[in-house]
Amino acid sequence: MTTEVDLTPLTSGLVTALPAVTVAPEQVGFSGQPSDVLDAPEPNIDIHVILFGGRAVGMFRIDQNYHDRYSFATADTPGLRTYLIDREFQGRGIASASCRLLKAYLHDQYPRAKAAYLTVNLSNPIARRVYLAGGFIDTGDQWPWGNAGPQNILRLDLNS
Repeated sequence: MTTEVDLTPLTSGLVTALPAVTVAPEQVGFSGQPSDVLDAPEPNIDIHVILFGGRAVGMFRIDQNYHDRYSFATADTPGLRTYLIDREFQGRGIASASCRLLKAYLHDQYPRAKAAYLTVNLSNPIARRVYLAGGFIDTGDQWPWGNAGPQNILRLDLNS
């Protein structure tokens, strides 16, 4: 594991660095590319950057209106979306390290949130393991309408 991982909200200084972050073609169906997100911002969805040694190597989004899209969420449970690490930096423990930082980071960034949800595709067991190791719990439920197929619903309690 590395100690050089940090999380930060997207700033104007990082906007130019994020398009250089890319995922492998076989991962695009799960996360998309950062450039897609930057080119089509959505209201009430915040972009956050994963840094490794001060360099932007990944990103995720927090959807504050997740409950409008997903019936299992509530207004005080935002959703984690588009969690990705640049293809050249995968396999170094950055995703695991950044995931372990999420609870404290999200608690600080969204103090009114009780928990955060995410859905992870059934055909993406590596991502599921990373999220579970980072403190998410599997609710035992599935979301059948994911873009890339059925998904497990995971929850990260932020106030415990």
